[in-house]
Amino acid sequence: MGAAGRGGADRSGDRTVMPRCNTVEGPGGHNTYKAAMNGTYKSEHGGLKNGFVRSGALFEEEKFYNGGLYKRPFHEAFEETPMLVAVLTYMGYGILTLFGYMRDFMRDWKIEKCHNATEREEQKDFVPLYQDFENFYTRNLYMRIRDNWNRPVCSVPGERVDIMERFTDDYNWTFKFSGRVIKGVMNMGSYNYLGFAQNHGVCADSSSSVLHEYGAGVCSTRQEMGNLDKHEELERLVARFLGVEAALAYGMGFATNSMNIPALVGKGCLILSDELNHASLVLGARLSGATIRIFKHNNMQSLEKLLRDAIVQGQPRTHRPWKKILIVVEGIYSMEGSIVRLPEVIALKKKYRAYLYLDEAHSIGALGPNGRGVVDYFGLDPRDVDIMMGTFTKSFGGAGGYIGGSKVLIDYLRKNSHSTAYATSMSPPVAEQIITAMKCIMGEDGSTLGRQRVEQLAENTRYFRRRLTEMGFIIYGNSDSPVVPLMLYMPAKIGAFGREMLKRNIGVVVVGFPATPIIESRARFCVSAAHTKEMLDLALTKISEVGDLLQLKYSRHHFVPLLDRPFDETTYEETED
Repeated sequence: MGAAGRGGADRSGDRTVMPRCNTVEGPGGHNTYKAAMNGTYKSEHGGLKNGFVRSGALFEEEKFYNGGLYKRPFHEAFEETPMLVAVLTYMGYGILTLFGYMRDFMRDWKIEKCHNATEREEQKDFVPLYQDFENFYTRNLYMRIRDNWNRPVCSVPGERVDIMERFTDDYNWTFKFSGRVIKGVMNMGSYNYLGFAQNHGVCADSSSSVLHEYGAGVCSTRQEMGNLDKHEELERLVARFLGVEAALAYGMGFATNSMNIPALVGKGCLILSDELNHASLVLGARLSGATIRIFKHNNMQSLEKLLRDAIVQGQPRTHRPWKKILIVVEGIYSMEGSIVRLPEVIALKKKYRAYLYLDEAHSIGALGPNGRGVVDYFGLDPRDVDIMMGTFTKSFGGAGGYIGGSKVLIDYLRKNSHSTAYATSMSPPVAEQIITAMKCIMGEDGSTLGRQRVEQLAENTRYFRRRLTEMGFIIYGNSDSPVVPLMLYMPAKIGAFGREMLKRNIGVVVVGFPATPIIESRARFCVSAAHTKEMLDLALTKISEVGDLLQLKYSRHHFVPLLDRPFDETTYEETED
């Protein structure tokens, strides 16, 4: 990548030639449809609109898939927040904030005797770790529901887990263990998409044998004494799995993004980042020193406008062409459950001569007929993605991450990546876990277990999403995404939902501000191939029960379209050299 050309401009020797940009856009409508899809249809007045469902029936006449970019239907919807729910949510936060300020006032005047929600005296001379509002939010809002996070698990994190029971006598500032273990809690929150997080089976057996042969740690970096044959084998396997020339493996998924992006772009480069990208991508972009511009989530109009402006205007003040333009997106967005509109992103990337960085942390193994991620899901050519990144921490039941791409890119990163030069090598048993799981998915272990798990995950995902929608919950994201956000909205219901589900022996992840917008708190379910239909039915029954108890069935089936413009064939026409 570092020596592989420049995005946004064609290089001919040392002379920079700007590409020709012939773009024609039609007028965009702003209607609200039943669902958001990539298919386009003739509207009543003859214009093309995004695909929609009316009364449960899909209109197939005059159907187009964005000029042939999509080879399959793309069902994705985000239902509007009911007005009353939005008002009550803001009121809830307002009341909590008001009482928080009142308690802070009483603490200042020594009226409030409980000082648990203030910084300790010995900490007051230090630089504050948080901004004023973040500190206030942590003291007065987060602490009320802190018991819903960091619950200690004392078993293998499979489809069921054992959780150590704890209690607090100082309003969630500290916890004590009761000595009791809650057995067999159904795990609906882990990223164990294909069920490889096991303490038995072929993966566990092979990892155990490697542990005895190699030990647990390497105690060196890849560039010194930490380059094992297992690492080389893993990288060759990852390259074959992705369909790319070469790959590079790292011991930490977060650092794969945060330490490699600065090696790929720098000052004079432009990063176009989706507004909902993961914190590791955001950190990597900031550390790079490149200019960062944000486009609306999965919105191709917003991305194309930024690309066009970047080509036309160049760098600020000097107006020189950008050295590189790097588009950064994720395969599956872990808070929204949405899938990147990759065919359109690739078309725009080709048209404007940009580079594409694809983070497949949640999609690798979990999407596509062969489990090879979002590229496989859309039936695209892996060579159209310049930098393919992913993690081993989810579908493979291991740890670490990878970068895949051309041999030129990987050779460059071997010499210039901070993660390669300074990070300790991946643990050999972890590498073996990943190798065994990946061979299982590819069918190279001589069985069909991997394919069965990929198919089971897809079936479980569609079933779970459909049932929740039928119950009346507001569910975000794509119909094929195993990340399933269920909207809670109100702050009091974040803690209540997590506690009530645990009472029914189901472990869930609840999420609120600042990980989500302040009025879009949610519970995030992660479906696994290890979940049986009986387990899902039991979970759905309990979720419905808690939904009735907390009045969470907000759905009125008013969906917000992700893309409300007509498609024009010239919009994604590649420029010629």
